[in-house]
Amino acid sequence: MPQTSSLFDLSGRVALVSGGTSGIGLAIAEAFVDHGAKVVVGSRTADKVKEAVDRLNDRVAESAAGAVLDVQSEDSVRGAFDHGVRRFGTVNDAVHSAGVMHKADSAELEAEPFNRLYDIHVTGGLRLAKALAAHLASSGASQPDAAAPVEPAGSFTFIASITSFAALSGVTAYAAAKSAQMGLIRNLSTDFGARGIRVNGIAPGFVPTDLNRKMITGTDRGRRILERTPMARFGTADEIAGAAVYLAAPAGAFVNGHTIVVDGGFLACGLGDAVAPWS
Repeated sequence: MPQTSSLFDLSGRVALVSGGTSGIGLAIAEAFVDHGAKVVVGSRTADKVKEAVDRLNDRVAESAAGAVLDVQSEDSVRGAFDHGVRRFGTVNDAVHSAGVMHKADSAELEAEPFNRLYDIHVTGGLRLAKALAAHLASSGASQPDAAAPVEPAGSFTFIASITSFAALSGVTAYAAAKSAQMGLIRNLSTDFGARGIRVNGIAPGFVPTDLNRKMITGTDRGRRILERTPMARFGTADEIAGAAVYLAAPAGAFVNGHTIVVDGGFLACGLGDAVAPWS
């Protein structure tokens, strides 16, 4: 009988993580190497890439490599995958955690930042997913024309958002991009699932990171969020990383086309009567 831990064993797998040098992306990279995977972390900033690689290799020796990665560039995306293949022999899994925020009232929102966020979060994810599919096809791991039941070849995970499901004021461009990721997840999971590549998403609730910390920590907005979170706290990056390990591991081998919400019950809470001061 297999050991329970084998359900979450990533030994022998190689994952590329965009935005893998800080916040949720770095926590995912750390969790992957802790569970036996090799990881290629990508970011647009070379210094951050080096710092993250050193941190991961200190954690687990020879577990990580890095690539300067701009998800808005197909050449950069291909280069990051090529680097992973040269360093570790293959890339099995990818996580799209790269992202930026733009705060503006909808009436003042300009097309340039709106389109930029879409290109990073949505089109950037498409570039990464296509590069993963192309690599697995060229390596013979995926099975585009298989008549027999499809064997797992790889996985792709988007880091979506609570704004994929619920409106938040002032972040229209971000919310639109994260909502569009949901449609991309469904369609890619359909097209790539027959090749053995599962495509899923994780929608974090409110996790303080460099992207949003000033907006939710010690602010009235943050207070209102906590009043509507049954667990009465913000989440942590490690708690999101656990879901990412699940989706890449044998435990998640039949999960395809879904977005897992990790939000402490925020979406379920409604008016927040259970945790607000008036209760």
